[in-house]
Amino acid sequence: MTPRVPHAGDDHREWLSFEHDGETYLFDMTFLLSSWRCIFGAGCKGVLPEDATELGHGCCSHGAHFADAADRRRVLRLARRLTDEQWELRGVAEDLGGPVARNSDGEWTTRVHDGACIFLNRGDGPRGVGCALHVAALDAGESFVDWKPEVCWQVPLRLTHHTDEVGHTTWTLRDWKRRDWGEGGEEFHWWCTESPDAFTSSTPVLVSLRDEIVAMRRAISHGSVVEQAKGILMKLRQCDEDEAYTLMRRQAMSRQQKLIQVAEQIIAMQSLMRG
Repeated sequence: MTPRVPHAGDDHREWLSFEHDGETYLFDMTFLLSSWRCIFGAGCKGVLPEDATELGHGCCSHGAHFADAADRRRVLRLARRLTDEQWELRGVAEDLGGPVARNSDGEWTTRVHDGACIFLNRGDGPRGVGCALHVAALDAGESFVDWKPEVCWQVPLRLTHHTDEVGHTTWTLRDWKRRDWGEGGEEFHWWCTESPDAFTSSTPVLVSLRDEIVAMRRAISHGSVVEQAKGILMKLRQCDEDEAYTLMRRQAMSRQQKLIQVAEQIIAMQSLMRG
């Protein structure tokens, strides 16, 4: 299989779609069959307003946003297993009150220290430059997918879903675009999925990022349950999709549960009501 370099614009993309279990799945085959690879430490220009190649931060210049409370708790739990050898800023994190903090918008992220994520080893320790969580996962013989914040292992893949007015859900797997970072993405001097610099692999993304794609498939399974529960709330509360999702997230936070657990409880309650 020979990987391809994608065309510049979305108008030239090739897509594959199919129906499964009443849902639609849409795949950006132009990117999945492309020669993209992560060039962290090998020419990555970073995500700052100016070329930040010399800093060697890659996309770690900002704190990683957590997907939810469960994502944050998982990272905190695993961070306690890191040694000083694996994580050169371990002591600094303890002095600052831990490796996570709220940003100026009140959102939980990994703490930023000296211009980058506190989990980023800067090269002053024995393990060189790179993510301390990634290092620890490899040392433990485990997948980095299970150790790092979700956004950190998902990029450059982007999984989105949309439920239309009749309740039909479409899942889309594509490349993570500059716009997916929000307004801040427009300030990036450079973004890897837009640059030919990162399309140099001899292996297509579909193969090189197999583990990440498989993990996202698990997310789809969970997401289907969440979508079902969200539809139930929309009918019961006569609210829209965003309001139903917000309500579920609040319940998850107040109960110290995962979103999937709240969704399963809502579905179970509906079953009891019908019975």
